[in-house]
Amino acid sequence: MPIKMLTLEDLDLDGERVFLRVDVNTPVHPETGKLMEHTRLEEAAMTIRDLPKSKVVVASHQGRVGRSDYTSLEAHSKALEEIIGKKVAFVPDVFGPEALSEIDSLPDGGVLVLDNLRFTAEENQEYKPADAEKTFLVRRIKDHVDACVLDAFSTAHRSSPSIVGFAGLVPTCAGRTVGRELRMLDRIFSVEKGPYVTVLGGAKVNDRLEAIDALIANNRADKVLLCGVVGLVFLKAAGKLKGEIGIEGEQKYVLKARQLMDDDPERFALPVDVAMRANGERKEVEPGMLTAQAQVLDIGTKTIERYGRFIKGAGTVFMSGPPGAFEWEEFSVGTQGLLVAMASSLGTTIISGGHLSTALRKYGIHDQIDHISTAGGALVQYLAGKRLPLIDALERAADKWGRKPS
Repeated sequence: MPIKMLTLEDLDLDGERVFLRVDVNTPVHPETGKLMEHTRLEEAAMTIRDLPKSKVVVASHQGRVGRSDYTSLEAHSKALEEIIGKKVAFVPDVFGPEALSEIDSLPDGGVLVLDNLRFTAEENQEYKPADAEKTFLVRRIKDHVDACVLDAFSTAHRSSPSIVGFAGLVPTCAGRTVGRELRMLDRIFSVEKGPYVTVLGGAKVNDRLEAIDALIANNRADKVLLCGVVGLVFLKAAGKLKGEIGIEGEQKYVLKARQLMDDDPERFALPVDVAMRANGERKEVEPGMLTAQAQVLDIGTKTIERYGRFIKGAGTVFMSGPPGAFEWEEFSVGTQGLLVAMASSLGTTIISGGHLSTALRKYGIHDQIDHISTAGGALVQYLAGKRLPLIDALERAADKWGRKPS
């Protein structure tokens, strides 16, 4: 069903101060701290280039509190400057006096990157739209901008103030990334077929468990192949892994995984071997052989082959989250193996998330996948038929500021 939303063509943004909410949350190398790739920055650049006479205020989050990728956006601003080929200013502030002063002094055609939105407490919470409008972040910025462009599809499932707080206060429209994603997904929905195979990895266990519930409820997960940290949770729930995984909320996640498997044990496939580091090298073992001190960094060769057979026999394959720490070459085997299997699949293939987008380009097979999205949890929920706060915000804005079918 077409989504009601305004686009850049529906608003006269020349000379206007535009709050551009993007998602340039980028994989950061765990040792060097450098940005590992620029895919999301390149996506943001598409919209910025189409606002050549506007005063563009770029806003995004990066990482999560307490993690190594929770950093400033200064490096992002420098990378963005190289991508768009013109000066990009950066301010180490979000809505304080320095940030507001920099916004007010932007010239036509100027681009300013605010610092990490998650440096503010409010952006780490989720709100109803009416409450988001009352946050300090929105109240202080709204009087210094004339319009809002929402282009953070990968954050569309979060009702943070910067996503849902501006639509009712200033004219708001969709950016190029959001528009492209929705058009592509509508096309995929028209041709996809079963059986549906879902591959879930990465470290965001809560998101993955929510995704499983939603995908099963919407009949989009006939077979679920588990890897990454969420794979370890299911292995522990199945009694095949000893000791603690060492993640917050572990017991709750294990109980949820056990319930899912008890309800439908044939739906889930678990790793039959995993890879860890031993004496500085990759070593593959069965899960039951792991010691309490072992750190699992990838799936093993047998698991890759088994999962590959499921993938190649699927009508539609969806993959979100890497199977291992592909940043290290010796633990990229699982990620590369499953992506190559997807690239050779005759079914409809969908890749989700910034890390896998990075990996596809690394292996040179990105043109063999039907749809590649930098969105992770947002794409999962959209595929599962859930309403996304960003889409709701765009529809509210279309009703208030003018309506146009996408």
